[in-house]
Amino acid sequence: IKGLSQANAWGCFDEFNRIDLPVLSVVAQQVQSVLNGLKAHKTEFVFPDKDIVGLKPGVGFFITMNPGYAGRQELPENLKILFRGVTMMVPDRQAIMKVKLGGQGYKEDDLLSQKFYLLYNLCEQQLSKQRHYDFGLRNILSVLRTAGGQLRKAQVKDEQYLFMRTLRDMNMSKLVFDDIDLFNSLLLDLFPNKNPEKNTYAELEKALKTHVEEHGLIYHPPWVAKCIQLYETKMVRHGLMVVGPDGVGKTMIYHMILKTLCDVDEKLGGMKHSEMRMNPKAITAPQMFGKLDAGTGDWHDGIFSSLWRQAVAKTRRQEGKKPHSVWLVCDGPVDAIWIENLNTVLDDN
Repeated sequence: IKGLSQANAWGCFDEFNRIDLPVLSVVAQQVQSVLNGLKAHKTEFVFPDKDIVGLKPGVGFFITMNPGYAGRQELPENLKILFRGVTMMVPDRQAIMKVKLGGQGYKEDDLLSQKFYLLYNLCEQQLSKQRHYDFGLRNILSVLRTAGGQLRKAQVKDEQYLFMRTLRDMNMSKLVFDDIDLFNSLLLDLFPNKNPEKNTYAELEKALKTHVEEHGLIYHPPWVAKCIQLYETKMVRHGLMVVGPDGVGKTMIYHMILKTLCDVDEKLGGMKHSEMRMNPKAITAPQMFGKLDAGTGDWHDGIFSSLWRQAVAKTRRQEGKKPHSVWLVCDGPVDAIWIENLNTVLDDN
């Protein structure tokens, strides 16, 4: 806040109500002191910590927030009155889809955007209500990016065929069993006479079968399909979540895929793969992410941040060494309190 005041700059504080309540009260006092200085047309003002700070008239403060989420604070009244509320409108998704499809190289962007928009509307209305389902803008942009990559790689440029396959492959992994047939029928209604074959990974599936048998597991086709879906999702996303009730084989899915990738990629002289695992619910948030020592001002890493540093060191490209892929696995129940701190890490940015 001091820096913005002196630099004549605007500052946007994203997800502002994730800050703890005592800190929000301090921020309110600091912003109030800046606004009082602006009202008095001062070139300098006294900050709450008694520092004399320069003040330029163009300084501005903006905040974004999602009220009503778990792990979010209600803004104190003395802070609310310092900001003018602006309610955001729901974006025109179809226009966004059309522009993005055109940007990715699709010539049938108008028709495909209509079908895409209709499909996701029908999914929101007709599929069962699951907490992990997301047919919003984040999911839309992810599908569009992947669709662009598929178009550029494809030898046969049948745009409807390619786009239907992308929609199917990007959404099938998250659907519960009861919704799969309904989703497929919606796709076939919107893309008649198009029934693209599933991508096959002969080398990967052969190695996967060997590892499954070595570990005394059953090569059950629906479970194997989930393993392949995890692999496909890993190729387009850097943050993944394996969701399901106890005992359905979630841990073994990524365990088997990791071992399989080690075999397949190392045979080809490519990337090494390893995992680092922790249970986020066995420790507190400061123990997981780290904390600042109030007395000395020193930062002390938590378990997750320590693992992160180790992973970064392993994946750093070094001459003469194979590239290394590290999976940081948080093996435990998900709740808003600890996952919220990974918001910017898992974001599409």
